[in-house]
Amino acid sequence: MAALAGMLSERGLRVTGSDKELYEPTASLLGRLRVEVMRGFRAENLAPAPDLAVVGNVITRDNPEAQALLQSSIPYLSMPEALWHFFLSGRRVLMVAGTHGKTTSTAMAAEVLAAAGRDPSMLVGGIAKNFGSNYRLGAGGDFVIEGDEYDTAFFDKGPKFLHYRADAAIITAVEFDHADIYRDLEHVKSSFRALADSMDSARVLAVCADFPDALSVCGATRAKMRTFGLHAGEFRPGAITIGPEGARFTVMREGRPVSREIILRTGGRMNVANAIGVFTMLSECGIDADEIARGLESFTGVVRRQEIVGEAAGVTVVDDFAHHPTAIRVTLEAIAERFPGRRILAAFEPRSNTARRNVFQAGFAEAFDRAAKVYLAPVYFKENDPIPEGERLDTRALARDISIRGPKALAAESTGQILDAMLSEARAGDVALFMSNGPFDRLKERFLDALRSRG
Repeated sequence: MAALAGMLSERGLRVTGSDKELYEPTASLLGRLRVEVMRGFRAENLAPAPDLAVVGNVITRDNPEAQALLQSSIPYLSMPEALWHFFLSGRRVLMVAGTHGKTTSTAMAAEVLAAAGRDPSMLVGGIAKNFGSNYRLGAGGDFVIEGDEYDTAFFDKGPKFLHYRADAAIITAVEFDHADIYRDLEHVKSSFRALADSMDSARVLAVCADFPDALSVCGATRAKMRTFGLHAGEFRPGAITIGPEGARFTVMREGRPVSREIILRTGGRMNVANAIGVFTMLSECGIDADEIARGLESFTGVVRRQEIVGEAAGVTVVDDFAHHPTAIRVTLEAIAERFPGRRILAAFEPRSNTARRNVFQAGFAEAFDRAAKVYLAPVYFKENDPIPEGERLDTRALARDISIRGPKALAAESTGQILDAMLSEARAGDVALFMSNGPFDRLKERFLDALRSRG
């Protein structure tokens, strides 16, 4: 929603909004754009009446401002509908969807097109470092967008990505997530199946063959389908080498090289898979292989994705958005490969709507094997989604199960307890990894400040 507000503001429209609270970097972004944000939701926020209200998917029908909107004559759209109406219609829409990797892949595809001089527009669920923003409005004909499977609005429970009418799309992975709105994996698959089924023969669909459920949902698609992956698919990487400069690989198509050697500065095998997906989609959209390679090499990453945020007392501090067992596992694998021989101290906050539930109790236990020590924060409490104790992630049991597998794990009572434990146990040469889809009580900043104060 913040990115949409920025895009509308850049179009010369006056934009205001309402929210419960703002976090960085969103607060600074909206401040620079002079977008007025009213704290809290009240009927009075709709006076004077706007020409249009755009409703985000966190707003429930019984929200007081939503109730006032429904009782008024103010026209309203969901965020995806507004994106189509104001920005996507008339553009070639290139979309990245999937359980993992979509933010990085979207930013990566936008950088490839920008480096090729095509001046794309972009909307992504993170700050793309190449552009210093989560959106970009270009004069070119392409719009690269992250396609979310989350529901659209209280008046439209279908997935957001169906509104974008993609001309070409990547499906990076299909796994169970968003337990607050999806019943089970089959329910998740039904949304991705609807996406694949909606694409006709004029459209391109690149699917990661490393995830069997991603392939299975595309069985009836009419789109021009191509497959990719690290271990399966038409497009795969040649031999991958990981070093201080990143990951080196070539792109192979059915065993034949179709690119020169590429150096991906962000490193990590999952990022190589993301790059192969971007190569697959863009090459099928007519982008030259050398242009794609140049753009991949100039890609600098996304904020909060394996991001080194500082170093003090010989300890490297890394911030990451991981909150799903698969994402935690591949992030730890990437950090271990990037910093061979160094201990990893991994702090994790169960904050997402799925991570807070016990649906991944067993999956999380198997995700931390590459860490030396694991620090689990208390399950984050949300007033609008209180989880019964019997359905809540049990961090004490999780710490026990992680420890049985090897890493020493602590189920903390507070972030302060995590901070004290990490400071007492960290030593020069360690990598401290903080994983949460929220600000994590500024734990990484507090940790860095404390290390620096040691002198």
